[in-house]
Amino acid sequence: MTPLTEGQTPQPGLEHGPARKLRVAAVGDLHVTETQTGPHRDLFARAHEAADVLCLCGDLVNFGKTREVEILLEDIHACSIPVVGVLGNHEHECGQPDEVERLLSQAGVKLLGDGRAYEIEGVGFAGGKGFIGGFGRYMLSSFGEASIKAFVQEAVEDANHVETSIRSLRTERSVVVLHYAPVVDTVIGEPPEIHAFLGSSRLAEVIDRYENVSLVVHGHAHRGAPEGKTKGGVPVFNVSLPVLKQLGPTPYRVFEV
Repeated sequence: MTPLTEGQTPQPGLEHGPARKLRVAAVGDLHVTETQTGPHRDLFARAHEAADVLCLCGDLVNFGKTREVEILLEDIHACSIPVVGVLGNHEHECGQPDEVERLLSQAGVKLLGDGRAYEIEGVGFAGGKGFIGGFGRYMLSSFGEASIKAFVQEAVEDANHVETSIRSLRTERSVVVLHYAPVVDTVIGEPPEIHAFLGSSRLAEVIDRYENVSLVVHGHAHRGAPEGKTKGGVPVFNVSLPVLKQLGPTPYRVFEV
């Protein structure tokens, strides 16, 4: 999966018919605050011109406050292409993630999570927030205190929701949208001590069960690496806005799916 550069167009011959490629833009970690005015208006206006679908990978606002969401939505109105998204951990901070979800959904954002999935022009969109727990042999297991077992059960349930979402699709090409990372590759650059709090291999294990997953995008790891792969070879991209700022001036990445 090779990202498009801004202004690049799909190859000739792919614009029509069942083989048409969809341009998918993705970004996460906008962290809108209630004191800002139009912080990402330009981002949404540019994404509208560069892509056919925009994926938002969580932490769209800073504390999950209603006013923050209202400011975000004022900017989203500059984008008339379909917007698919997931919540991040910051949307939960004020204890009203359901209200954040309601406001975003009311504005037309197609939110993934709890097994929901969408099909847009022949491409499936699945996923959810995901959760933490670590990677590979260092992934936390369900052993010991009841609090540890409850923690691991939360990670398992979130991974199950993501799998339900993927399984519900019948498309040959699918994009998985997450907040937390499914592989350690894309959190490299963050302090090793916090890798376990940035994602979980359980998410990658789910993804690798399905051959129709073409691409995975996530956020959360502000100082992580931009690209990686699951064990099954599915490309994974960290599209956290702080990471994208290290790659160049374009505040999103665009992929041909």
